[in-house]
Amino acid sequence: RSMDAKSVRLLAELCATRVLQVENLKALLEVETQVPLQQQLLHFNGKEMNNAEKLSAIGVHDGDLVMMVASNNRTSQDIMRLNPDGSAVNPQAFQQHIRGDSQLMAQLLQNDPSLAQAILGDDITELQNILRSHHQQRLQLKRKQEEELALLYADPFDVEAQKKIEAAIRQKGIDENWEAAIEHNPEAFGRVVMLYVDMEVNGVPLKAFVDSGAQSTIISKDCAERCGLLRLLDQRYRGVAIGVGQSEILGRIHVAAIKIGHAFYPCSFTVLDAPNMEFLFGLDMLRKHQCIIDLKDNVLRVGGGEVSVPFLHEKDIPSHIRDGEKSSNLASSSQGAAGESSKAREKTPDVPPPSSPAGAQAVIPPQGGDFEAKVIKLVELGFDRASVIQALQLCNGNEDQAAGYLFGG
Repeated sequence: RSMDAKSVRLLAELCATRVLQVENLKALLEVETQVPLQQQLLHFNGKEMNNAEKLSAIGVHDGDLVMMVASNNRTSQDIMRLNPDGSAVNPQAFQQHIRGDSQLMAQLLQNDPSLAQAILGDDITELQNILRSHHQQRLQLKRKQEEELALLYADPFDVEAQKKIEAAIRQKGIDENWEAAIEHNPEAFGRVVMLYVDMEVNGVPLKAFVDSGAQSTIISKDCAERCGLLRLLDQRYRGVAIGVGQSEILGRIHVAAIKIGHAFYPCSFTVLDAPNMEFLFGLDMLRKHQCIIDLKDNVLRVGGGEVSVPFLHEKDIPSHIRDGEKSSNLASSSQGAAGESSKAREKTPDVPPPSSPAGAQAVIPPQGGDFEAKVIKLVELGFDRASVIQALQLCNGNEDQAAGYLFGG
């Protein structure tokens, strides 16, 4: 309900005074409108008028408007009342009440931005969920404080109590470490964008994952087919890549042209049956082409610096790679299947490689876990797999003699 200043003046004259208090005005309005004084909320210029204030002090002039709202006898406590789970009994009234308190809103914006945004927004469900979440946090804090208080009075000779005290001290150290990280190293809690660059494989543009932790350069079967390279697949190099998980090695593509920047480079690929991974530029080609991962300038330098290509920003990486769940699957797949782990390795080829140019008969390398273990051990010393297998064959599987042969060669 509203009354203009003229009506207010007439009511004031009935009280034989021109300095009318808000409480007296409410009493007159109660007679006029039948709304009980206790249920009246008077607003002037968007602010609630207190009972003890005077109209002249508030600044009510001719032509001004005074708004009366019937509160239905709801006090602030009623409006702010919460359910047992922490949600508001009347979320709309709760929201409107806090919106109308500019001081409280300022405090919320500074100390609890998520709740402040929910109050300013239109999603009541989100507001209720945040209130419930805050309630759970308060309960957990209260429970933790009660447990800490109980430990202070625990029997010093009680083994279980001492274990709890030890756990509490350890957790306190963890919490302090977490708080220090939040303050001094907040970047550690963000998601790190992996290193991708634009490349062309056989003329087909790709987003290449640069991974110095992968032993070999990897291409998926689907990607190889899209690039027109599957016809060059040498299935004699079939096997299994083992690391954090495993994936089937379909074979190798011995050489194909890749374009990085404006230059072309020869590259060999291990082909995997890994649908979650397209192309991984591994350590073998990084070494061969003398690549430098320059994180300061955020570029990949190839050929000792003759070509530089920028690492892609997150927005430029395909959405299926940026997706959290698929990225997790990709990490697991590439670590196990692509040899991202330093221990990932191929099994011995099922078929021997072609005979040497001199026409010497190819020797089928011995099979079995013992021979494979020797191969892995010597490869880890820095020798390539083919040389290791050849040395072990010449030395009849003697690991020490083969090592001597390799170092001597």
